[in-house]
Amino acid sequence: MTPPRIVGLLLVVVGVVLLVLGFRAIDSFGSQFHEFFTGSPSDRGIWLLIGGVVAIVAGAGAAVIPFRASAS
Repeated sequence: MTPPRIVGLLLVVVGVVLLVLGFRAIDSFGSQFHEFFTGSPSDRGIWLLIGGVVAIVAGAGAAVIPFRASAS
């Protein structure tokens, strides 16, 4: 297994963890309290979800796209 694939798989795992943390942050009492008064969920939960999606997409791309070392 090449190093870019390992990094890609690690990014996917980190992305899944961030998604879980984001969903838990949005479902927390503080976020629901904030959403009740403002109409939108907390910024922390949103940023965790966005970071998770970005990490999953980047990791999947790094794990799937073949890596070619330049011949020098």
